Amino acid sequence: MATRSNGSAQKVRALGLVSIIIGALMIVAGATTWGMVSSKLASENITVSADAPMFAGAKVTGPLEAFVQADVINHHALAATNGKTYAELGKDDPLRQTAMTASFLRSSLFTSVIAFGVALFAMGVGVLGLAIGWALRLVAAPKPAGVASADDLVGASE
Repeated sequence: MATRSNGSAQKVRALGLVSIIIGALMIVAGATTWGMVSSKLASENITVSADAPMFAGAKVTGPLEAFVQADVINHHALAATNGKTYAELGKDDPLRQTAMTASFLRSSLFTSVIAFGVALFAMGVGVLGLAIGWALRLVAAPKPAGVASADDLVGASE
């Protein structure tokens, strides 16, 4: 009859506790990052252009608004440069500065979109850590006195 030793159960429960703590820290870190990026974007007072396909007039504070505004900036830049990108414009073309500024703005907005994604990923990993930790602690929980384990039942039938 195979039984779980008390020492190994304690180790599994300790590992579960460590997983729960790491999971909680990941959730806090992700939420903090999300909040910081959102507040920094909000402090820039960026508003989604009126000609955007969605969120028109909304303040840019989240990943969706940032993505849409970056796309609108690209459309505006291409319209201003007759469909040419920064790399396609000649070095002396006065529109090259417009294309470059638009590229920098888009890159900044896309960086915030990536930061939101990383924050969300960290929170997801944190939730997974909590679930795994909880499951480990549940599996290794001490049995109440008088409760038969599956091993005991299998051993009794043999």
